[in-house]
Amino acid sequence: MLLDGKPVNSCQVLAGSVDGADVKTVKGIDAEWIVQALADAGGVQCGFCTPGFVISIYYLLKTMPDADEESIKKALDGNLCRCTGYVKILEGVRIAMERMKKNV
Repeated sequence: MLLDGKPVNSCQVLAGSVDGADVKTVKGIDAEWIVQALADAGGVQCGFCTPGFVISIYYLLKTMPDADEESIKKALDGNLCRCTGYVKILEGVRIAMERMKKNV
């Protein structure tokens, strides 16, 4: 989730500690284009990890639209996927980056 505009692992945040904070989940951001890019790359299978990846990718692309490969990997660090591995997810990020640049 995004907590006061920054990505955090929601499972490690006590609900009471966010009183008064700006909390957004994947449902509260415009991220369908990221989900589509991940799906087009084959980076979505069971869907369990997808919301965390989407939040991380959304934050990355909003703050570093020209992120290099190392920055992408660092931004996704901490998101775990047991189905796809990470190659297709990284490809999905690159697709999302390209599409974002075309729509600006």
